[in-house]
Amino acid sequence: MADDLLARHRAVLPSWMALYYEQPIEIASGAGVRVKDGDGNSYLDFFAGILTNMLGYGVPEINDAVAKQLASGVVHSSTLYLIRHQVELAERIAELSGIPDAKVFFTCSGTEANEAALLLATQFRRSNQVLALRNSYHGRSYAAMGITGNRGWSASSLTPVNVSYVHNGYRYRSPFGQLPDEQFNAAIADDLRDIIATTTSGDVACMIAEPIQGVGGFATPPDGFFGALEEVLDEYEIPFISDEVQTGWGRTGEHFWGYQSHGITPDILTFAKGLGNGLAIGGVVARGDLMDSLSANSISTFGGNPVSTAAALATLDYVRDHDLQANALKIGNQLMTGLRPLASEDSIVGDVRGKGLMIGVELVRPGGKTPNAAAAGAILEETRRRGLLIGKGGLHGNVLRIAPPLTLSEEDADEGLAILTESIAAVEGTE
Repeated sequence: MADDLLARHRAVLPSWMALYYEQPIEIASGAGVRVKDGDGNSYLDFFAGILTNMLGYGVPEINDAVAKQLASGVVHSSTLYLIRHQVELAERIAELSGIPDAKVFFTCSGTEANEAALLLATQFRRSNQVLALRNSYHGRSYAAMGITGNRGWSASSLTPVNVSYVHNGYRYRSPFGQLPDEQFNAAIADDLRDIIATTTSGDVACMIAEPIQGVGGFATPPDGFFGALEEVLDEYEIPFISDEVQTGWGRTGEHFWGYQSHGITPDILTFAKGLGNGLAIGGVVARGDLMDSLSANSISTFGGNPVSTAAALATLDYVRDHDLQANALKIGNQLMTGLRPLASEDSIVGDVRGKGLMIGVELVRPGGKTPNAAAAGAILEETRRRGLLIGKGGLHGNVLRIAPPLTLSEEDADEGLAILTESIAAVEGTE
C-alpha cells in the first residue's frame, strides 16, 4: 500500500518536496506521543510533525474545541467579519508576548508570518535592507527565502530585500567558538557593527533571527547573545524580529519564548507550528506603531479562522494547565544527560546542544569536525526500524533533530533515548 501511495505522490507532487526514509511512510493514526504508519507499524514520535504536534495526538481537549466550532456550522468567515476566537486569542498572545502596546495579525504558517513581519519592518523604516544570520531558515516564500542563510533551502538568488548576513551563535563551527560566552557574544556584536558600517546604508529595516536555529540544526547561542546584538541595533534604531516559529510556547523549557534567554524584548515576534497542535495557524506580534504602519487595506482570507483559533486557545490552556514548559525543561534535561556522554573525540557524535525539548546531535567523522551527513541518514533509518521517528537538518545535513511533543513522559523519554543510543552505536560500528 505504501509503495502505491509513494508512486502516486511522485507522479503528481513536486520533485523538490523532500521525503524522509528510503521507503517513505504515511502517518495514518496517532495517540499520545505515538503514531502508526499505513502498514500498521507503531512509532514513538520524537519530531512531532516538525515541532507542530506540540501536545501529541488525539488530545481530547483540542478535539472537543474543534468539534464545538464545527458544530456551529461556521468553519470560515474571513477577517472581514468579527471572529470571537480570533480576538480572544490575540488578547492572550499580545499579553504573553511581552511586547508593549502589542497587536497581533494571524496567518496560516510561519513562512507567511515572517513575510508579514518583513513587510511591516520595511514599510515602517522605508528601507529594504535586512540583517539576518548565517545558517538561518525563515520559510519558503520569496522574501523569506531571501533572508535564509542556508544554501540548501535557498531555491532562488532573486529577492525583494537587500540582505547582509551576520555571524550566528553556532558555537561548534564558529571561528569565535573557543571564546568564553561573554567574549563570544561581544565578538559577534563587533561583527554586527562592522557589517552595518561596511555593507549597509545605515538605514536598515530590521534584523531577523531565530533564538535557536531550527532547520540549521538547533544551533543554540549562549544566553545574552541577542542582548549583545541588540545594543548595536539600538545605536541605529534598527528593530529586532524574533522568529519564534520553533522556539515558542515553552518548548525551550527555561522560558515561554526563546528571546527571553537574552534579556531583551523584540519589536516584532513571529509564531506558528505548535500553537494549533496540527491545525494551520501562524502570526505576527508587533508594537502598535509598527503593526499600524501599513497605509493600504489588507486582510487574511484564512488567517485567524474560527476553527484554528479555537484549537489554539485550547492548546494554550493545555500548556498552562499541565505546566508543559516545566515538563519540557525536565524531560529535555533527562535526554541531554543521556546524550551528552556520546560525544567524544573518537565518536561520530561531535556535539550535543539545545534547550528543553529542542535538541541537536551533530555527527562528524571520528577524530575531527568533518560533517557526516551519511551517518545522519543511516541513523534516521536505524531509529525508524527500531520504532522511533526523529528529524534531520543542519547546514551540512549532519544533525539529528530531536523535538518530541511537550507531553513526553520520563518513561517514553528513556525508551526513545535507548533507541537513539542503540542506533548511533549501530551506525558507528560501520564507520
